[in-house]
Amino acid sequence: MKAKIIAMFNHKGGVSKTTTAYNIGWMLAVLEKKVLLVDADPQCNLTGLLLGDDFDDYYENEETKNHNIKDAVNVAFKGKPTPISAIDCYFAKNNANLCIIPGHMDLSEFDPALSLSLNSNNAISTLQNLPGAFYELIKLCCEKYDIDYVIIDMNPGLSAINQTLFMSSDAFIIPTNPDPFSIMAMKTLKTILPRWKNWAIQSRRLFTDASYPLPEVEMNFVGEVIQRFNLRNQKAAKPYQGKIEEIKKYVETELVPEFEKHNMTYDISGLVESGLLEDHCLAEISEFGALLKKANENLVPIFALTDEQMHESGKVLEQMNTSKERFYDIFKAIAHVVLDLVR
Repeated sequence: MKAKIIAMFNHKGGVSKTTTAYNIGWMLAVLEKKVLLVDADPQCNLTGLLLGDDFDDYYENEETKNHNIKDAVNVAFKGKPTPISAIDCYFAKNNANLCIIPGHMDLSEFDPALSLSLNSNNAISTLQNLPGAFYELIKLCCEKYDIDYVIIDMNPGLSAINQTLFMSSDAFIIPTNPDPFSIMAMKTLKTILPRWKNWAIQSRRLFTDASYPLPEVEMNFVGEVIQRFNLRNQKAAKPYQGKIEEIKKYVETELVPEFEKHNMTYDISGLVESGLLEDHCLAEISEFGALLKKANENLVPIFALTDEQMHESGKVLEQMNTSKERFYDIFKAIAHVVLDLVR
């Protein structure tokens, strides 16, 4: 499969994983890459960003209601002889290069069986096809639509589903925010993510005869995105500055060295020399403010809003355009880092 899979993951909630997945995916599509979003969060917020008012009808219409991440792999979890097949992905209304495998609010129903499969060392043959099921679905959809990049929006938690999706990924990005629990979450990721990679490497041979084998992927750290803070004089407001620096320091001095021990990093020296990066922090992104509501109403990211969609004039429109351009530059820079490293 030529497509590269990027997991958007932090088991801490409220860090804008969905927004980050959506914005980076959209920007990659703007840069002429074919992008598949995967909504693996039962809250289905990423699906809602693309479907908008079509959301309810999608899950009620006989023609589309089974075209989602849960129903697409149901045959594997129910032990049916029918193989997993590609679904008809939903394409963004305003971006022909962007589509999605929609989420499902009951996806977590599969977690107990998947957890048993991951911990049985393949002793239970009826469960051997489960760990590779999600990857199989993603692979088939990528082949169907000639996808270049896949971005998975994972739910907050350390579930078996998240472990499986992480082990299916070529790379991962950690969204975070400057609050008292962020470092605590990073310390957990420092332990858990290498453990998941090691499990995948040791267990691949156990699943070689499965209908859906585990993929051989690298699971490399692209970087962190620090967001959800207010600005003052074009800089993070003082209450957030200390936490932002604390996060960046922890990533460079604790998290990255641990990932390096497990071959989970990229060489970013060229990007640092070119000025695209200073360290592994991909961006510091403030709150979107009034732009966010307008973007959601028009089913586009904030940086893709037109003057007509903003419905403002004069100074207000000028300020909004300044903010829009700033966010455009931020996500374009992140997209270029992704294009450089994950290929």
